[in-house]
Amino acid sequence: MKKLSENKNSRKALAVAAAAVTAAAIGLSACSAQAQSPGTIVVQNQDVSANQLTVSGKEEVRVVPDMAEIVFSIRTQKPTAQECQQENAKNLNDTIEKLKSLGVDERSIQTSAYGLDPIYNWNSDTREITGYEMNTQLTVSDIPIDEAGSIMSQSVVAGVNSIDNVSYFCSTYDESYQEALKKAIEMAKGKASAMAEASGRTLGEVSNVEEYGYNPYARYTGYMSGGSARNEMAMETAAAAMDMGVMAGEISVEAQVSVTFNLQ
Repeated sequence: MKKLSENKNSRKALAVAAAAVTAAAIGLSACSAQAQSPGTIVVQNQDVSANQLTVSGKEEVRVVPDMAEIVFSIRTQKPTAQECQQENAKNLNDTIEKLKSLGVDERSIQTSAYGLDPIYNWNSDTREITGYEMNTQLTVSDIPIDEAGSIMSQSVVAGVNSIDNVSYFCSTYDESYQEALKKAIEMAKGKASAMAEASGRTLGEVSNVEEYGYNPYARYTGYMSGGSARNEMAMETAAAAMDMGVMAGEISVEAQVSVTFNLQ
């Protein structure tokens, strides 16, 4: 009987211990739930980028071109390949000599393409060759705008029978691009200031600036040099070109930037 009583007491002690452990677990769970309640926010390792604002700016400056590049073609058709080549070469040489007599430097004249092809009679079952055609392309660079019209007219007289393309360039491109960059950054600053004010913050210093989309297709690098003198010359040559029927118009110089500001 004594042994049976001891066993009962042992089981009772185990039950009390288990109840205590369960109560402790419930207490810990309640504390954990209270610590993770939605009303409590713990901020650790705050992201610095939250105190920065990145905006983009894009501007353009319109400039008057003062230089041109012209692509001519000399096309010849003759019954034989040899006759075709000889006639084409004569017209080509006459054109080059005419260009040089007009003051075009040899370094600005480039034979940029050749082509000699048979001419077929497509109505014949045997694809009979009826002659030959040769095309020589001549690219002439560094042409002042005021001389472009005269050079095109006299080149046609000398032997050119196709004007394939005329491109315009500006010797003051770099100055214009720098002006566009300044305007683009000012635009970005204005946008950032408005956004900061609207969000109740104060715009701070610039922390980073990046340039995008630089495409100087109209940039001229050649014989001409000298800042403001080039601007005056560009206006004068453009006016002279208009008298000859060459309307160069204006070139768009664009700049695009991304600017990051600190917020206070």
